[in-house]
Amino acid sequence: MSEPYVSIVIPVYNEEESVETLCTRLHESLSSLGKPYEIILVDDGSKDRTWEKMVAMSRAYPGFHLIRFRRNFGQTAAMSAGFHAAKGDIVVTLDADLQNDPGDIPLLLERMEQGFDVVSGWRRDRKDAFINRKLPSMIANGLISKITGVGLHDYGCTLKAYRRDVIKNVHLYGEMHRFIPALASWVGGSIDEVVVRHHARQFGTSKYGISRTFRVVLDLLTVKVLLHYSTRPIHIFGKIGGLFAVPGFLMLGAMVLFHLSFLLFGTQVGADLIKRPFWVMSSFMLIFFSLQFVSMGLLAEMQIRTYHESQKKPIYIIREEATSPEPSA
Repeated sequence: MSEPYVSIVIPVYNEEESVETLCTRLHESLSSLGKPYEIILVDDGSKDRTWEKMVAMSRAYPGFHLIRFRRNFGQTAAMSAGFHAAKGDIVVTLDADLQNDPGDIPLLLERMEQGFDVVSGWRRDRKDAFINRKLPSMIANGLISKITGVGLHDYGCTLKAYRRDVIKNVHLYGEMHRFIPALASWVGGSIDEVVVRHHARQFGTSKYGISRTFRVVLDLLTVKVLLHYSTRPIHIFGKIGGLFAVPGFLMLGAMVLFHLSFLLFGTQVGADLIKRPFWVMSSFMLIFFSLQFVSMGLLAEMQIRTYHESQKKPIYIIREEATSPEPSA
């Protein structure tokens, strides 16, 4: 069999009511491409009959690859397992709840053929509750776009397409799957966005809610560090140390001047300062904090170098190489 042109990766968790319809629609959409494909369904520890339904559909249609976790590890882990198993040049992800439309997959592939490395779906007409779904998503999208520098309208849309040579260099942990476009941009991927359809949920209840917002913010801080400071941690710790050092040294310098003015001229300001040791303690504490952060930065630099050198981990990623057709004389 020829290698698949596209691999579809879908995390599935307790979707026994929707998985049969999902598989049918996927087969209808992908068979119209006229190119080989594979559908990777990752059962993330479902407690209902999802796995049995998946097995039945894999016997009814070709191209299925099923993966079953021993327990629920989360959507990020399910996507990571799917990425590792994918063989296609392009990897497309979508949700299993039928809110993403499999009929939009050719639209993403068409945009990928224009040379983009990542094409993200944008649920412009989203069919979800405003308060607990759309509003937190709007806030999160604004924060993520601002902090990562990769502006997208809808980071939370699972319907996305990636080139496999880009996604293989992205390592996922925690809730990091929603930040894949930003991480892909960090390794040199070009990003685009396309409007896709979004349907109201037909079966079951959503696995996500406003409670995830706090975890998203924490992961966003991790992404910020990974994107900008993963190979130079001394820069972030040094900046924080500078915020403490500058006022600390200014206070210390001012106190020295006031003390000298008291000794030489007997000024009242210098006399009052001697009676208030709090200012002396504060200046030294600020300087001490700055030294602490700089020391943490130096330790982080040592760890980063140990990490890269012990694992022979490169600090760059080559897109392609070329050589002269003839050796030099």
